[in-house]
Amino acid sequence: SSSSSSTQNRYPEKSKDIYEELNLSISFSKRSLNLSILALFFNGFLPNLSKCAYAEELELQRYTDSKEGFTLLIPSSFNKVEKAGATVLFEEEGKGSNNVGVVVNPVRLSSLGEFGTPEFVVEKLIQAEKRKESTKDAEVIGVAERSGQGGLQVYEFEYKVDSTRGGMKRIFSAAFVASKKLYLLNIAHSDKPESPLDTQTRMMLEQVLHSFDAAPQT
Repeated sequence: SSSSSSTQNRYPEKSKDIYEELNLSISFSKRSLNLSILALFFNGFLPNLSKCAYAEELELQRYTDSKEGFTLLIPSSFNKVEKAGATVLFEEEGKGSNNVGVVVNPVRLSSLGEFGTPEFVVEKLIQAEKRKESTKDAEVIGVAERSGQGGLQVYEFEYKVDSTRGGMKRIFSAAFVASKKLYLLNIAHSDKPESPLDTQTRMMLEQVLHSFDAAPQT
């Protein structure tokens, strides 16, 4: 589509160096496994939705990828676009940096717990953020674990990053392993001192975050 083409033309150099910086992996020495985490660092923001009176009034639509086996809620105003490295990426119309992305990678794990605790994984994410030249600071805000489809183990992370590229950002990520594949969701939102993340927007972000799951078996 023309939207996809314009997005690709707008991004190339930026996305190339972001992915080169983050084309790293966590070494899983016990099982000789490399767990790719570059997917957790899409360089983007979700739109400022504070103008919505209530988060539940925001129109969300379910997106399910039956081939890859995952599902989540996406703001209906977002468009699906193509981007190198992303299994799927949704952008706000006219604002390509406002996005929600998912990456799926094959792994040798049967569950996320075999790799480590949520605290262990988020520490690896923070270390990777801090290695980026553009990062001035990165700080974990919270970690959680929940059950997904069929008791699936799902990790959720929240942290903030201060970067020379876009200033302060709030990052929400989720991960799970199913059918020997690692599923990674990344959501980011501007969280600058002059326009901090508000309650309604946080509710919307959390709806998207908590909706990320393995697709129901058919």
